[in-house]
Amino acid sequence: MAERDIWGNRTAFVLASIGSAIGLGNLWRFPYVCYEFGGGAFLVAYIVCLVSAGIPLLMLEFALGKQTAQAAPGAFAKIDKRLEWFGWFAVGIGFVICSYYSAIMSYCVNYFYYSFTLAWGDDPAEFFNRHVLDKTGDPEQPWALGSFRWQLFFGLLLTWSLILACVWKGTKTVGKVVWVTVLGPWALLILFVIRGVTLEGAADGLSYYVTPRWSMLWNFSPAPGEIGAHELWLAAISQVFFSLTVGFGVMIAYGSFLDDETCIVKNTWIIGLGDALTAIVGGFAVFGALGHKAHADGVPITEVVESGPGLTFVTYPEIINGLPLPHLFGILFFVMLSLLAIDSAFSLVEALSSSVRDKFGFTHRQANVAVSLAGVIFGLPYMFGSGIHWLDIVDHFMNFCGLSIVVLGTCLIVGWHFPASRMRHFINQRSDGKIDIWWDIRIQLIVPAAILYMLGFEVYVRLENAYGDFGLRSQELVFGWGMLLLIFFASVVLSLARPNLRS
Repeated sequence: MAERDIWGNRTAFVLASIGSAIGLGNLWRFPYVCYEFGGGAFLVAYIVCLVSAGIPLLMLEFALGKQTAQAAPGAFAKIDKRLEWFGWFAVGIGFVICSYYSAIMSYCVNYFYYSFTLAWGDDPAEFFNRHVLDKTGDPEQPWALGSFRWQLFFGLLLTWSLILACVWKGTKTVGKVVWVTVLGPWALLILFVIRGVTLEGAADGLSYYVTPRWSMLWNFSPAPGEIGAHELWLAAISQVFFSLTVGFGVMIAYGSFLDDETCIVKNTWIIGLGDALTAIVGGFAVFGALGHKAHADGVPITEVVESGPGLTFVTYPEIINGLPLPHLFGILFFVMLSLLAIDSAFSLVEALSSSVRDKFGFTHRQANVAVSLAGVIFGLPYMFGSGIHWLDIVDHFMNFCGLSIVVLGTCLIVGWHFPASRMRHFINQRSDGKIDIWWDIRIQLIVPAAILYMLGFEVYVRLENAYGDFGLRSQELVFGWGMLLLIFFASVVLSLARPNLRS
């Protein structure tokens, strides 16, 4: 059996895990979800979900990886051979997310180039929709791909080349790269926060961000057009899962590389709070800048921008236009986004790559090259004019549904089949700080009950209502659920494949 990788030191593990958690989700996804779901109310729900569900689940995944010394498929197979498919399902969800994540990174690469000349001009929305995407999204032609965007494709190739370089030699390369890709963005983030909160009109944006409308947290019967508590809490817990990289199989793989001296409890809290702190601090920069734009345009903060996955590439260039030294701030901003993104991307690649190595005995380079080539192929649909539309749908189904299913299954398998008390004993043996029976209760009962309720609500709402501006009709429902079924069948096939005995 080949010797398993081990982190060079505790700092490398912590930085790699924080880097996986801190990604585009903190400055791309967190701001637009927070803005869409009420600002301060969402922030409260996010913190509650982080402490009550996110941290315990992150601890569980690290411990499962350490206890089994396997990536996700092997880890679940050690609990029960019949459950190997579930581990493949988790890393499959993560890989599909990585495929559209790399498309967003391609946008970042292109905007880094555009920043040198501020190519978006005075109308960033028109530039993004027409010049960058040549966007299509006719509800009457939902399957129309539109034109192929070659500049995005070249950005995709560069993105996957960078990801491949980062994971070339496994933990040895990752442990060195994270010093730049984690600490570098933080230095730039502080610069943007200072600038954002000192802009004229920033106070209005910051007030929207930190002042919760408490009624939103328990308003389960909203008036037409209002956001209900169901949607708010679903958005919050989905953002926690996405941001912490829980349910992707990543943290199980990272946990499998731990040595016996690493304290699981303490490091989980450091990583979880480090991720949350980055998102929250970054929010001050974003909402300060949104307040400035609202003040300049003379509109309420709730109407200043259109939320969605394109927010970063429409709103931020508008904000950059109004800053002193806009070329410099544009370059720095998209460098920061790219560095944040690459951490999460190569962690998702490592989750699948380590799973393939464990079962089939591939070398680091063989597995990483194969996964990267597959990533380029799966990223091609997002290179067309309608790519942003399909990206939005895949993001919804993979994050709201796929991750929730994985987390629910993990809680049931480890909570009841392993069971939770045995895992708690394992964690406490390897930690200075201890966890008590309340950890068992959250894993076995509270988190599964919450996810089942929210999944039921999600299915009901999507069957009753349209999805987004395009309308989620039967073909989009078939596409979203079909993707999940395809991942499921692929997972079963991989679990039944004969392993290479040398692995």
